[in-house]
Amino acid sequence: MARADQLKTFLRKNPQIRTIRAAAADLNAQPRGKRVPTRFADKVIEDGTRFPMSVLNLDIWGEDIDDSPLLFESGDRDGILFPTERGFLPMPWLEAPTALLPIWMFHEDGHPFEGDPRHALRAVLDRYRAKSLTPVVACELEFFLIDDSGRNLEVPVSPRSGKRRKAAETMSIRTLDQFDIFFTDLYDACEEMDIPADTAISEAGLGQFEINLMHGDDALRAADDAWFFKMLVKGMARRHGFAASFMAKPYEDYPGSGLHTHFSILDREGRNIFDDGGSKGTDALRSAVAGCLDAMYDSTLIFAPHLNSYDRLVPDAHAPTGISWAYENRTSAIRVPSGNPKARRIEHRVAGGDVNPYLLLATILGAALDGIERGAEAPPPITGNAYAQGLRQIPSDWMSAIDAFEASEIIPRILPADLCRNLLLTKRQEVFYMNELSPQEQVTIYLDTV
Repeated sequence: MARADQLKTFLRKNPQIRTIRAAAADLNAQPRGKRVPTRFADKVIEDGTRFPMSVLNLDIWGEDIDDSPLLFESGDRDGILFPTERGFLPMPWLEAPTALLPIWMFHEDGHPFEGDPRHALRAVLDRYRAKSLTPVVACELEFFLIDDSGRNLEVPVSPRSGKRRKAAETMSIRTLDQFDIFFTDLYDACEEMDIPADTAISEAGLGQFEINLMHGDDALRAADDAWFFKMLVKGMARRHGFAASFMAKPYEDYPGSGLHTHFSILDREGRNIFDDGGSKGTDALRSAVAGCLDAMYDSTLIFAPHLNSYDRLVPDAHAPTGISWAYENRTSAIRVPSGNPKARRIEHRVAGGDVNPYLLLATILGAALDGIERGAEAPPPITGNAYAQGLRQIPSDWMSAIDAFEASEIIPRILPADLCRNLLLTKRQEVFYMNELSPQEQVTIYLDTV
């Protein structure tokens, strides 16, 4: 009830808010839910809201999944969705004052719906808590600003110069300044939404940028922040007259966008279990690395969930293709950064910007814990160029990744069986229909969704 009172207090203190959006993330991280007038918000706050369980298992077009057991076999029954602990957040990209109410799905008897990706991450974190361990997580999100008003995608015209610069601008201050109004508004919006946006840089792609989200000891909140941030960036860009997209590879001749995850793990006393006081890290670090490497091939579908995802995972394009780890080496799939030993951490570099953040963190943290629990031993770290070392490769196409996920013996130790079944049905349906589209039609659907 205390939580409900806080939500109601928020609305009383913000009488300008006219409607709310009660939304949950589906398996493709698409927000699914309802628009509710503020005067009826109390019912959602107190009693939750209902919609079919199958809604969290739609394909990228928002269509039902053929033969899903959530549909006719079960009568397409409802789940009940309650507010998460994140409460109301403003939606600064909309013209009318509006608040977002994040929700997640439960069964009628109160137990979590396993097809909800947020619950999948919660279940992994419950395993950490049972061992008195706490992951500390940070995400780096890359995205493109795009003019999609014509037939071909282009870099937007700079609001400052009125020019369109068609070149890579790696870490260019000038490029950041060209879109200063957009980034100023974006950072102001992050403050309003309590998203911990830190450093911004320009990247190597056309109109490509990266913003880091600050690390924190609540991985569920980190996934929320990444999900909110993606919604915010896309919405704010449209408000400024262009598009923003986290699709993995909108331009054939330039690098794609990743979502790199950094994590360490604290024990019950708050000590980093990866810190050995030196540069190499502890046995626990190497076991976590081993767990991530062991699961990497089978879990590629999580890191690269769409057809376009595999255009990014090609050699010599700043995205990893071989299963490896290294110290301070960005060609490897897993990098252990240098720096203060107290901050010793693992950087997982495989995922594209088009992922579901909840499934991403559930899979990475679940694989790391699996390695720690087994006392797994990592192979020797590589040195030099990973692309030139004949490493075992990450699946290079969508169907191979789907088949690997389905056949895996590791994935069932990390993700719930119902979610895995739903995801496989979703991706096989998307393969079928995506293959009927032209490349331009494929880009059109991914540009605005992922």
